[in-house]
Formats: sequence, C-alpha cells, structure tokens
Amino acid sequence: MIDVYSWPTPNGHKVHIMLEECGLDYRAIPIDIGAGDQFSAEFLAISPNNKIPAIVDSDGPDGKPISLFESGAILVYLAGKTGLFLGKTDREKYTTLQWLMFQMGGVGPMLGQAHHFRIYAPDKIDYAIDRYSNEAKRLYGVIDKQLSYTPYLAGDEYTIADIATFPWTRSFANQGIDWADFPHAKRWFDEISARPAVQRGVTVLADLRKPLTDDKAKEVLFGKTQYAKK
Repeated sequence: MIDVYSWPTPNGHKVHIMLEECGLDYRAIPIDIGAGDQFSAEFLAISPNNKIPAIVDSDGPDGKPISLFESGAILVYLAGKTGLFLGKTDREKYTTLQWLMFQMGGVGPMLGQAHHFRIYAPDKIDYAIDRYSNEAKRLYGVIDKQLSYTPYLAGDEYTIADIATFPWTRSFANQGIDWADFPHAKRWFDEISARPAVQRGVTVLADLRKPLTDDKAKEVLFGKTQYAKK
C-alpha cells in the first residue's frame, strides 16, 4: 500500500494520475495547504521542503518502507517500481527524463508564476504579469513544436513526461493561453484528458478544495508563513 500525502494541485495530480495509470493500491491523505497542514512535524518528517506531494510506500525497493518527496522523483520511483511509462531502452528513458526535467525546471515554476501574478497577486504588477505570461507562451510553444513531431513529449509512447506536464496545462486560461495558438498541444491535451486513469486522478481529493478567497489561506500559501523560521 502506498500512502500519498497530497492536495488537488498540479503537482498532486501528477502522482494521483500515475498511481491510477499503474493500477497501484494507494490511500490519499489530504494535506490542506491552505490550512497549513504542510508545516506539521509529521508531514515535514517525510517532506522537509513542506511541499506536497509525498509518499510512503510500505513495500520499498528492499522490502522496507520508503518515503519520498518531490513529484518528479516520485514519478521516476513509481515508473521503476512498475516498469511503466519510462521507456524500455536507455535512449527512451533518457529522452523521457529530459522532458520530465523540462517540466520540473520550467513548466511548473513558470506556469505557476504566471497563474499567481495573473490571478492571485494583491497588486497587479504589469511587469510581472507580462514577464510570466510571455514565458508561459514560450513554454507552450516548445511543447507545441515537439508535439508537431511526435504524439507525446518523449516520442511515440505516453510517459511520465506527459503525466507530469499535463496537470499544469489544465489551467491554460489563467495562464493567458489560447489553444488556437498551439494546435499540436491542444491535440495532446484532449487525448490525455480522455484517458480514464487521468479522469480518475484529477478527481482525487478534489471535493476538499475550495476557491482560494480566504485571506488567511492566502497568507499561508503566499505570505510570511512560508518564510517563518521553523
């Protein structure tokens, strides 16, 4: 059994989708990041960076429990555990990993910033909105160009690179994206959206999430709470 400590965000959805795609038994344990659950001693013991998701697999590589944080690392671990969605040859694996790193280092952070400054920032700073909106469009352009050559990001097969990237593109409108500008990415998005495991994965814990209108929750997520000394 795998315990996944998570919340219905793009990073959480990556792992929810992977678990569903792999058919693994898991239990979703909510970490309400608006209420500050991510700062509890119990959660920090398995995720010292106070970010979701994290997992505890009771059946680790040596038969002993293992805990992991960082969504990309979790995807690689689950791919290794099941032999799924990473590729079979060394070439396929390294190609998949480069696109996974592209998501982790670019797509997630930059689309997250675009979303934040366009939707949540208390002061609408044109410079920040323009900077991150333009970077979002650039990244979608990279994705669209790659998908003009191949069905999926890493080639002919659906991999953890697609699983990692897809949840971030679900908020395309809030990132200032018009799908008409990225037809190959739209084809990919629609195809992945239709996968049953993806449809199940994005509903995990979704009924617990509420619109982010509470000032206290915003303070926990974006304000001084994040930077307080522990």
